[in-house]
Amino acid sequence: MTIRNIILWTLGAVAIAGCAAHPDPIIDMKGVDPNALAKDWEECESYTQEILISQGIVKGGATGAVVGALGGAIDGDTGKGAAGGALYGGTRSGLDADREKQKVFKRCLRGRGYRVLN
Repeated sequence: MTIRNIILWTLGAVAIAGCAAHPDPIIDMKGVDPNALAKDWEECESYTQEILISQGIVKGGATGAVVGALGGAIDGDTGKGAAGGALYGGTRSGLDADREKQKVFKRCLRGRGYRVLN
């Protein structure tokens, strides 16, 4: 399996995990206009689109591959080390980017006066 294939598989796995790991914020609805919330929700969600998960995964995968290859060179199997490093680095970077998206989204809603409970 080539590094490129591993990174592509990692992208897919992180995308699926990211969707599952991205819970919607729980908003205290007391006194909240649902129409205003829907508009603010959409606007805040647009800010999160500025965080590009795929670029982080590719960079993390590439960095992980290099580090893994160096570790694999010690064991005598640079390919296996590079593959493992790419998988770990890509996954880690994707999860970090998803976490950052959640923070930005919740921060935006709080900044607009909503009580975010989670």
